[in-house]
Amino acid sequence: IEVIRTHVRAERIAVGVCSGYGIGGSGRAIEALEEGAVDIINKPKLGVKEFIYEGSIILADSLRAAAKARITRRSIGRSLAAPIPLRPLTTLSPQKPTLATLRFMDRKKYGTRVMDTDTIVALGASTGGTEAIRIFLEGLPEDGPPIVIVQHMPEHFTLAFAQRLNQICKIEVKEAEDGDAVRSGRALIAPGNLHILVRRFGTSYKVELMQAGLVSRHRPSVDVLFRSVAEAAAQNAIGVILTGMGDDGSAGMLEMKERG
Repeated sequence: IEVIRTHVRAERIAVGVCSGYGIGGSGRAIEALEEGAVDIINKPKLGVKEFIYEGSIILADSLRAAAKARITRRSIGRSLAAPIPLRPLTTLSPQKPTLATLRFMDRKKYGTRVMDTDTIVALGASTGGTEAIRIFLEGLPEDGPPIVIVQHMPEHFTLAFAQRLNQICKIEVKEAEDGDAVRSGRALIAPGNLHILVRRFGTSYKVELMQAGLVSRHRPSVDVLFRSVAEAAAQNAIGVILTGMGDDGSAGMLEMKERG
């Protein structure tokens, strides 16, 4: 930590952390990110053979992310994506319509809304995302909208990240568990190494965690989250990309847009 503080501040060097601390030391790894480390990678104690393939992708992409990073003291986050520019997405009007106007536009263009429920916010972030997420969540009131988050970060570290945010935010912030309810005043963060999906049950939503291969070079993947939200919530959803690298999230964002 002291090396990072000294060299990041004085020399603006891009620093990546490869840590084997796991659960016990994840708080220190988060602290390293807060001090300016660009990325963290979880060094496995078990399953090393399985780690070799995905680890090669993660390591290479982490180095590329560090090479492109703008170094600041609080340049926090994780990137697993290839250095491919995001393809252009449909841009919003420079005007800022009211929520009532947006709902009217939805009904006019897409017909009756799927259900009368809270609007779900699906949020994706990569390099620099943990600091952006902190700023975003800290400003929300206790009854803020339901939020489901994918932040590219290794297994175990997401728990420490969620716990730290829960201490400073008005809303509840937790690492998602399978079957957790998506509700107002709560933000659920996908655990590292698991995809997260939103499922609809009547007029309510729950999350499902899934162990599967990399999608868009990531696990968890923003595309997986966004596609599930497009299917479950359609017009009752808002998709947000705070930070990114590569194209994870762009295909899912387009599907959300096409569903209203």
